[in-house]
Amino acid sequence: MFEAAHRLGPEWEDAIAAVVRVTRLTWHRNTASALWRNTEDVSYYAAQIRLPAAEVAAAIRGHWGIENRNHHVRDVTLSEDASRIRIRPTQFARLRSMALNILRANGVNNVRQALYENALNLTNILSYRVL
Repeated sequence: MFEAAHRLGPEWEDAIAAVVRVTRLTWHRNTASALWRNTEDVSYYAAQIRLPAAEVAAAIRGHWGIENRNHHVRDVTLSEDASRIRIRPTQFARLRSMALNILRANGVNNVRQALYENALNLTNILSYRVL
């Protein structure tokens, strides 16, 4: 974390107290060759207060936990981005959220697997039971 005043103009002085630079090293496995390669990504975050590095890291990880557990599941498993609904799309987004909340409340960790198993089980079609 470094002071924002040295990098930004005076109009930002009251709004931003610090800028956080995060470098991520990610390893990707090629399934065909079984070899690993790494990529390095750099992200910047504007902070309104100065915090210790451990607290900043926890806040960033917490944000990505929400992204991976909620938004990614909605986008990929529930196909929200591919939806062609143009009339009242927010109501259908709420229905997807409700379905995801019901699955999570019943202890489902793998949403895709739970949806697949329920689709194959004819007794669950008109049942109130999720799994």
